[in-house]
Amino acid sequence: MQRVLEPEVMDTWEEAVEYDAMDFSEVNTAFAQRAIELGPPSGLLLDAGTGTARIPILICQQCPHWQAIAIDLSENMLRVGAQNLEQAGLQSQIRLEWVDVKQLPYPKQFDMVISNSLIHHLPDPLPFFLGLQQVLKPNSAILFRDLIRPPEIAALNALVAGIGAEYNERQKQLFHDSLHAALTLNEVKALLQQAGLEGVTVYQSSDRHWTAERAWRK
Repeated sequence: MQRVLEPEVMDTWEEAVEYDAMDFSEVNTAFAQRAIELGPPSGLLLDAGTGTARIPILICQQCPHWQAIAIDLSENMLRVGAQNLEQAGLQSQIRLEWVDVKQLPYPKQFDMVISNSLIHHLPDPLPFFLGLQQVLKPNSAILFRDLIRPPEIAALNALVAGIGAEYNERQKQLFHDSLHAALTLNEVKALLQQAGLEGVTVYQSSDRHWTAERAWRK
């Protein structure tokens, strides 16, 4: 099944609020816990495509010695994220910035980079992966997770049908479009190899997700 792109940025206020209202608490908590396991005892974290900042909030609530820069290209996602940040009382620990992940403006300063559900939004993820070489310290940690594109439309429709009655038709359509825009496992492996990101393990982590990870090294 061929990849069908969806919009790179969800940038209306309504989309940002609706996205933030969707219950991703279970998967976000699992992702945050894995990031803590892979990351350093303390350091500077980059969250690329942070959305409404739910994941860096979860991480920093458990890791007071971490600092985070959370970036997104959607101004309205960041506006909702700023509200979440204020509610959590973590403004001094997490900084939100409007940045295009394909043009990272940072020096080599990060001890870890994380990204959840970003890659399928990028028409070409390679510039993002290449840019990480310029912003990550040696021995840094990596954790990416995103959807896997099913091999055929029947499998895609089955995944959409199985997400539960709590999702409305608009949310089901968003999930359908995201699956269609996602990469296959082999495509992810090829891009990471092309970008020269060494020591990264890529595997299928659920019936609908791939994960790419590398543990922090002393």
